[in-house]
Amino acid sequence: MNNPSSAPRVAVVTGAGSGIGREVTRQMLAEGYRVVLAGRREVQLKETGDNHPEALVVTCDVTRPDDVERLFEAARQRWGRVDVLFNNAGVFGPAAGVDEISLADWDATIAVNLTGSMLCAAAAVRAMKAQEPQGGRIINNGSISAHSPRPRTVAYTVTKHAMTGLTKSIELDGRAFGITCGQIDIGNTATDIMDTIGVGEGALQADGSRRVEPTFPVEDAARAVLMMATMPPTASVGSVVITAAGMPFIGRG
Repeated sequence: MNNPSSAPRVAVVTGAGSGIGREVTRQMLAEGYRVVLAGRREVQLKETGDNHPEALVVTCDVTRPDDVERLFEAARQRWGRVDVLFNNAGVFGPAAGVDEISLADWDATIAVNLTGSMLCAAAAVRAMKAQEPQGGRIINNGSISAHSPRPRTVAYTVTKHAMTGLTKSIELDGRAFGITCGQIDIGNTATDIMDTIGVGEGALQADGSRRVEPTFPVEDAARAVLMMATMPPTASVGSVVITAAGMPFIGRG
């Protein structure tokens, strides 16, 4: 199916049932995108889509290759192509140092944050190569931890550093096919995941102290993702860092 420039663009958003994925989905729908909402919890996905006619809910566990293939096939069956993937599904993982984390917890974090992102990117690239016109854009949700870790976050930090390598490799390998890939690294947006690092009582700092850190609205983070998604094919946004003003990132530690 051809996708003239006047036709709505088709986006797949993983982790669309909450947080940044939910807000990105809603802003994309408001901007005229057709959006495939992916996640493990159907009820939450339906709440995100809110019966929008251009929202397609597909339950999907990104760690399962068959689920991922079914997700992208659903997008193609409904709308004929995939123009954008927001690779957003992820978990924070356990609070543990490298000498403390169990192998099971390590594997579970790697499976969602890294392998899941690779599987979704691979399926998206295959779709983008095969469609006419060829090409598309992948946006990987990294983290400030792709640059600088928090204490006791070894599994999460490793996955987010690895995400940077995945992003660059996709960008390079996709070049000949009109596929671009960029990464957005978001710091302290006000979502539920912030509760897991103890922002309410104070987030653990490198010196062992705790500090209440500023946050910023999830709507602003989503607008940055939408900016990346809506750039013309002639431009590639490789990296965006957006944090709460005053967050202890520059000079962390």
